[in-house]
Amino acid sequence: MILPRIRQLDEGAVNRIAAGEVVERPASAVKELVENALDAQATRVTIDIADGGRTLIRVTDDGHGIDANDLPLALSRHATSKIDGSDLLNIHSFGFRGEALPSLGAVGRLTITSRATGASEAATIHVNGGRIAPARPAALRGGTVVELRDLFHATPARLKFLKSERSETMAVGDAIRRLAMAEPSVAFTLRDVSEGGDRVLFRADACASLADRLATVLGRDFAENALSIDAEREGFRLTGHAALPTYSRGNAVHQYLFVNGRPVRDRMLTGALRGAYMDVLARDRHAVAALFVTCDPVLVDCNVHPAKTEVRFRDAGIVRGLIVSGLRHALAGAGHRASTTVADATLGAMRAERPMAPVYQMDRPSSAARATSYTAQMPGFAETPSARYEPEEDPTEDGPLGAARAQLHENWIVAQTATGMVIVDQHAAHERLVYERLKREMRDHGIRAQALLIPEVVDVGAQADRLLSLDLAQFGLAIEAFGPGTIAVRETPAILGQCSAKALITDILEELEDDEDADPLSLQSRVDAILSRMACHGSIRSGRRMTGPEMNALLREMEATPHSGQCNHGRPTYVELPLSDIERLFGRT
Repeated sequence: MILPRIRQLDEGAVNRIAAGEVVERPASAVKELVENALDAQATRVTIDIADGGRTLIRVTDDGHGIDANDLPLALSRHATSKIDGSDLLNIHSFGFRGEALPSLGAVGRLTITSRATGASEAATIHVNGGRIAPARPAALRGGTVVELRDLFHATPARLKFLKSERSETMAVGDAIRRLAMAEPSVAFTLRDVSEGGDRVLFRADACASLADRLATVLGRDFAENALSIDAEREGFRLTGHAALPTYSRGNAVHQYLFVNGRPVRDRMLTGALRGAYMDVLARDRHAVAALFVTCDPVLVDCNVHPAKTEVRFRDAGIVRGLIVSGLRHALAGAGHRASTTVADATLGAMRAERPMAPVYQMDRPSSAARATSYTAQMPGFAETPSARYEPEEDPTEDGPLGAARAQLHENWIVAQTATGMVIVDQHAAHERLVYERLKREMRDHGIRAQALLIPEVVDVGAQADRLLSLDLAQFGLAIEAFGPGTIAVRETPAILGQCSAKALITDILEELEDDEDADPLSLQSRVDAILSRMACHGSIRSGRRMTGPEMNALLREMEATPHSGQCNHGRPTYVELPLSDIERLFGRT
């Protein structure tokens, strides 16, 4: 038997192996090159790609450039100007490993042209599949141009793992957007120059504030519906913006996380973000946020992954707690506020059946004149209880949710505000209010119970022993064994009034089963989930006719209750329609 011999791999093979870790796809190459530009203190970065980055990636910056004598060294592995190697924790730059340029040169045709600040001329160097040509003079006003052509031409097998041109282009755009959010003071331009074209895919001018940059990258809707975050704990600071729960998405691609200015994709941070919204979002909805964690570099290790997209905190529990508490505090401070996009969607669904002729703007008649006119035209219209409500004393419209004017189909409260109207889902709104009351009672002194005159017997089968082992007294429930597979419910939560004990027990069992395989943030999350189920049983049902005072009392309580802008499942509890938009809908402007 001949034993295999250990041999040293040649430099080209080593670089190609390293490229497999650092350069996964064109977006990875773009990220590495743009980070180099940012480390060179560039104020303007332009990225040109062709065919999704397969055939061309060109990054142009106005940074301090590279000295001509350092160009060959820049293409050597682990050669960098960003650290001296004495301390791998105190890192203040995007890059520090010195692997990107040699890795790219090993799998593609790489050309670097640069003119260092103060240099009399520029220089260029070319590397093809790991073979480096001598540096030579070039023409360039300043900064650096890095051009990568035919990515993976030296490793054709890697091309088979790339996705479609559209997917790769979208991945490049996502990488640029993340870096643009990390550096608001830098201008970014991304262009698609495939087949000689010049299509701008993304442009962000230099901004004076993070809020302006986020509005550019994520859109004005996000800016209008986002909460400012600023919290601090034990050497860690959390800043950024997080959207209202009603401005949620069906996936998590709009969650942007940064650690010391570096874009990261970290499961712990993502889990903390989800935990913070757990109480206000359904499980299939995801928050939209751009969060920045800042700390002393020695408290976080960013040398965990070659692509530097993962980090490891010295004390992850502090960071997780900071994100959860900081976001929950901001969400509670938002009160009854709901996303403006809900109203936009409502107005968008209201379309005229045919183009309306121009009309002249007239003075709006008073409410008394309108009432007289309606009575004269349609006697009895004002007395229809399911369509109209006229209170004896006109309640104030000064509150954010206005004064109740009608109840439609025994489910929708229509309120008039000083600037428009509000439509409230009475069941969803009251369910949230009951839920918040339950949480308050639980936190202060425990949920008060009411004794049932006749205990209700519930058949729960094999789950009986599990239920009896739980401390349900904290929820205002008193149960005891009542034979094989059955329990007797003797007390129910007083806040729920008359409710079905069987339905309540069934919901609690379902919630426990749903949570079995989950990774709950804490015991409190499971308690809140059970309270959320219980709240449904004590809320106003759809189909119940409400009096004027009842409707107005509901509106006032919503204004005073945190999170009342969305129900327990993250859906909006009300829609606000500005009068100007309603008038525009009917062609009155």
